[in-house]
Amino acid sequence: MTTALLTDKQKLKKPPLEIHYLGDRVLRQPAKRISQVNNEIRQLARTMLQTMYSADGIGLAAPQVGVNKQLIIVDLQPEEAANPPLIMVNPAIRQFSPEIELGQEGCLSIPGVYLDVKRPAMIEVAYKDEQGRPQVLFATELLARAIQHEIDHLTGIMFVDRVENLVLLNQELKEHGFSRHAVKPIAE
Repeated sequence: MTTALLTDKQKLKKPPLEIHYLGDRVLRQPAKRISQVNNEIRQLARTMLQTMYSADGIGLAAPQVGVNKQLIIVDLQPEEAANPPLIMVNPAIRQFSPEIELGQEGCLSIPGVYLDVKRPAMIEVAYKDEQGRPQVLFATELLARAIQHEIDHLTGIMFVDRVENLVLLNQELKEHGFSRHAVKPIAE
């Protein structure tokens, strides 16, 4: 993590990018690998950060803002100005722990919906940072969950696709105005 892309962690009245919602086809398309980390990619990351902070999020993937690129950002401490965000270009999970944890997830593309999802407790992820340097990160707990959630977006998967309690899923989606038909359950 470097400080090259520090942006004010503040809510903007008009965020620079529009977040797409469950049901939008752009969220279901596989994202393309980024061939070169350049100023265009760094600017995209910066505007994604501004959009995420404005929406009170802790993670955002480029497909959520209509950009079909393998770029995710995560910041578990959005209120801590000194803590730099994690910017991951072409992230790939190299290893999962066998331990599975159940934890509540939400998504800026499905506002108001929070449901339990099972995910590996620890991951090893390889990626390039905002300068294009190869990195490897071992993540546990909320960071591991957030990274897995955002990487799912790069393959067109949304967290609701992984929810096992279908009664609660249907109830939450209906209550928040989303269609159950937009969910594509994952066969484990």
